Amino acid sequence: MRHIVVAALSVSAAALLSACGQTGDADVERAIKDVNVIDESNLNDIMLTVADPNEAVDHFRRTAAADPSRIDLQRGLGKSLIRAKRPAEAAQVWTEVVAHPEATPADAVALADALIRAGDWDTAEQRLNAIPPTHETYRRYRLEAMIADKNQAWDKADHFYETAASLTTTPAGVLNNWGYSKLVRGDYGAAERLFTEAITHDRDLFTAKNNLVLARGAQRKYDLPVVPMTQTEQAQLLHSMALSAIKQGDVAIGKGLLREAIDTHPQHFEAAARALRALEANVTN
Repeated sequence: MRHIVVAALSVSAAALLSACGQTGDADVERAIKDVNVIDESNLNDIMLTVADPNEAVDHFRRTAAADPSRIDLQRGLGKSLIRAKRPAEAAQVWTEVVAHPEATPADAVALADALIRAGDWDTAEQRLNAIPPTHETYRRYRLEAMIADKNQAWDKADHFYETAASLTTTPAGVLNNWGYSKLVRGDYGAAERLFTEAITHDRDLFTAKNNLVLARGAQRKYDLPVVPMTQTEQAQLLHSMALSAIKQGDVAIGKGLLREAIDTHPQHFEAAARALRALEANVTN
């Protein structure tokens, strides 16, 4: 990738230098600088999306060190550290970004996100509280909902989840989180409705499908919900429902669901087979 960028720069520079007869040296240097900025911007975009996260970290750390005044490079470093699952380091970088003269409320939200990922919920809450209420974004309210959940401020959590869902065109993730919040509270019917809604927005969100089965199992509904699923997913969901049934004392139903999961899976389903063996051994003893 680096060779491609260098080659592009060389070709662009050669084309510009060939026009030296018509332009002055200052114009040529300015034009070359503009080409460098464009190519660097493309490279940064690639690093933030398709590059290996740790390679992206090295790239942005190197470029940010060469030009510490550029907030966009610091932001790239912070985002790359999050992608690389290094939230504590990301929080340090975002703290520096927030202190930059060109920082925005969105940077403060990014810092709060990194702090939550690093487990520093109290500081994250303080950072969010300091953001002007006029900054109303999906990301901000999603974090507010998570903090309200942790504090068991259920009314606030519901308000923030609802607001966050209304501010995005892809609400499946936040609806799944909201459903899980309801599941933890024991409001299984509401959880079931939210997980179902999440799946209508993203039919591939397996976490929501599994959570839906758990919500139904908690209500002793042991038939699979009518949602899109592959054969492998069906087996995994049967396994989850079996464990839910066993947990509630419906052992015979759980054993039947485990056998069905084993029969359904297109390959050997070791987790379900192991659970069934353990269950049968326990019953025998």
